[in-house]
Amino acid sequence: MKCSIIRLTQHALILVFAITLLPATLLGQNSSPQDPAVLIAQQRDAMASLAFLNGVWRGPGWIILPAGDKVPFTQTERIGPFLDGSVKVIDGRGYSSNGKLIFNAFAVLSYDSGKHSYSMRSYAEGRAGDFNFTPSAHGYTWEIPAGPMTIRYSADVKDGVLHEVGERVLPGKQPVQFFQMDVRRVGDTDWPNAGAIGPK
Repeated sequence: MKCSIIRLTQHALILVFAITLLPATLLGQNSSPQDPAVLIAQQRDAMASLAFLNGVWRGPGWIILPAGDKVPFTQTERIGPFLDGSVKVIDGRGYSSNGKLIFNAFAVLSYDSGKHSYSMRSYAEGRAGDFNFTPSAHGYTWEIPAGPMTIRYSADVKDGVLHEVGERVLPGKQPVQFFQMDVRRVGDTDWPNAGAIGPK
């Protein structure tokens, strides 16, 4: 009997401890800074500055391969808001001159209201990574650390054209460009919100 009481007391203490760890919103304290509605609103406001990226884009591009060959391609980008505008998703596809898909990447842009910073989670060619993403007045930059070298992508949007270059940057040396695309906005898109599955 005494052992049972001890076990019940221990279970009660564990339960009390667990309840104190619950997010405040689950306990009805909606004024907490961790209120999902507040967080989503902060993220949505931050992502609003990137609304100019939304839409469907298409245009020419080229890349210089490690062997030195310069390969032209046609690039398409499909970009749209998701989760009530708190994140942005990107579907990028590169096509050869005969229309064959030769490159496909997917990325999610997000904003951390605690750190006051943007980031991009990218998936391409069997790899994935989280990268610093910095918006500018009319574009953005994002970087991939690669040992002493940094792979830097810089973009600007002007007159409906998104111009992006990729460069290899080594300390004390001039950047070396290896990539460029110039995609023109060709229309709106309801992706990824279209086609959601309803309750019935």
